[in-house]
Amino acid sequence: MPQQSRCMSMVESMANVAIGYSIAVLAQVLVFPLFGLHASLADNLAIGAIFTVVSIVRSYCLRRMFERLRARGSSHEVHHV
Repeated sequence: MPQQSRCMSMVESMANVAIGYSIAVLAQVLVFPLFGLHASLADNLAIGAIFTVVSIVRSYCLRRMFERLRARGSSHEVHHV
């Protein structure tokens, strides 16, 4: 199985988070008032953007970590054969 490039890891992470961003903002608009939080649409978009950046970084780092583990596991299998 070919290794996923760092660029494609970032593209995948961003696509995943872009979809999640819309859902998160909608959830904020619906859920915040239940907790007495009243944010404007602009505030909800900004809050969503901050969490989106955090999510992209998290997703990218996890992807690279798992890719490194996969590559390390493949090299161990080759040496044991």
